[in-house]
Amino acid sequence: MLKLFKKMHSREWKMAGICALLIIGQIYFELRLPDYMSNLTVLIETPGSSMSEVYRTGAEMLACTLASAALSILCGYLVSRIAGGFSYTIRELVFNKVADFGQKEMHAFSVPSLINRTTNDITQIQMFVAMGLQIMVKSPVMAVWAVLKIINKSWTLSVITAGFVVALLCIMVLIIVIILPRVRRVQKMLDDINLISRENLNGINVVHAYNAEEYQAEKFEKANDRLTRTQLFNQRALAFLMPVVSFAMNALALIIYWVGAAIINDVPLTDMTGRIAQFGDIVVFGTYATYVIMSIMMMVMIIMLLPSAQVSAGRINEVLDTEIKLCEGDRTEAAETGTVEFKNVSFRYPSSGKNVLENISFKANKGETIAFIGATGSGKTTLVSLAARFYDATEGEVLIDGEDVRSYSFDALYNRIGYVTQKAVLFAGDIKNNVLFGESSAPQTDENVQEALDIAQATEFVSKLSKGTESPIVQGGTNVSGGQKQRLSIARALARKPEILIFDDSFSALDYRTDAKLRRALNEKLKGTTCLIVAQRIGTIRNADKIVVLEDGKAAGIGTHEELMKTCKVYQEIAMSQLSKEELEA
Repeated sequence: MLKLFKKMHSREWKMAGICALLIIGQIYFELRLPDYMSNLTVLIETPGSSMSEVYRTGAEMLACTLASAALSILCGYLVSRIAGGFSYTIRELVFNKVADFGQKEMHAFSVPSLINRTTNDITQIQMFVAMGLQIMVKSPVMAVWAVLKIINKSWTLSVITAGFVVALLCIMVLIIVIILPRVRRVQKMLDDINLISRENLNGINVVHAYNAEEYQAEKFEKANDRLTRTQLFNQRALAFLMPVVSFAMNALALIIYWVGAAIINDVPLTDMTGRIAQFGDIVVFGTYATYVIMSIMMMVMIIMLLPSAQVSAGRINEVLDTEIKLCEGDRTEAAETGTVEFKNVSFRYPSSGKNVLENISFKANKGETIAFIGATGSGKTTLVSLAARFYDATEGEVLIDGEDVRSYSFDALYNRIGYVTQKAVLFAGDIKNNVLFGESSAPQTDENVQEALDIAQATEFVSKLSKGTESPIVQGGTNVSGGQKQRLSIARALARKPEILIFDDSFSALDYRTDAKLRRALNEKLKGTTCLIVAQRIGTIRNADKIVVLEDGKAAGIGTHEELMKTCKVYQEIAMSQLSKEELEA
């Protein structure tokens, strides 16, 4: 928790300091009230006291109450500003950190867990700061101040009060020790609930198609039941604290007045002044002792929030302390333009002990088209991911424009590359915003958008929409078809005007006619652009300058379509499974 507080801005620390002073002033006025009560008691019990003295004492009590209320309101306002600003800062830090994550870090945390940490965990911290900042200052200061006020009043009553305080503190510590491990489990269970809910919502069509509603409901029920049982135990344990503190406060007041009555009885009846003074001291002692227990009651409120906040702070720190494996270099310029070269590249995923790619070598010169084909799981997507530096090669070098991709700054690298993912992803907004998504050196103009849509063969359907490029796209692009979504994703890459275009099986949702028109437009209008194409269809890549055939992560053959048909058995099998004898001869 303290590690997170170090990230608080200086202005918030200043406001926290002002709050502390306001709370001390509030405590001063509150703790003046018992003294006025004692004076008022003496005035009422003393014969000959005037009403003006009683009224003046009452007015002073009222002034203290109003001053305390005013300071409390002002402090509450500042605390809300501090809590809101602090949570804003932490959310921003977590979001920016996650934005820098590579694939390895994303797999380590999982998307549902990161969503929970960015929302629920930060909310827990905000609630703790909003309630705790006042109480953490007020409770100990009030307790110590009240103790100092009563310590010389009566040693007997002081020992009784100390006994109650020690017993309550022991109960609080015991409950915290029992609850804290279970709170950690609760946060992980919330991640599971989020994961199951997210899967169910994303795959709702599949769930319906396979009549899997009952199966999904049972899976959710199990996770929900585990969470509920754990939460019930935690809340019951915490609910035990407040009645105990309330009972202790009332019991302490009863014992103080009972013992106090015995003390007053020991004062001779002839000494009325002494008896009245002793009575006033007992009343003041009882009030101050109640303040001590009230301080503990306030601490109970914090203890109810502390375990969750502590666990949430730990989970947030896990994200913020994660070491990013993909670190950018500082190179921005290179001697070559539009070249991609793999030199003896091997790669294995962090969680795997086996290479996914092994000893891959090839070079694409400026303006060339290099295609990759192979069976599912042969490593095609992984290979082009290395060129885009979503991962770093385990062995060997990946060169862009003659320089190792690890030496480039991210801006310099991604300004050179236009990447179309295997799964088309669109963002909420409109078509124009999606095509011009991100930052690049290309002009952010309507002409650039229209040119990209033309080449991607998306103008045909965009022009039919009522608002054209201003037409809305909902989250995930679910209001357009798969083929339309894919063409918009291709247009987004083209709008960057990159040196190198990477198509990761990006034509799979297109019909043959659109596929052919798109490839023809790429050849005619992007002659100087290097293309890396992952494809399943021979028809998409047969005219490529070079085709890399992958089998189990190894290059089974590299060459043109004609060369591979003569020399590569794997390519021959793929071609014969897709094309007729006449098409192959043609």
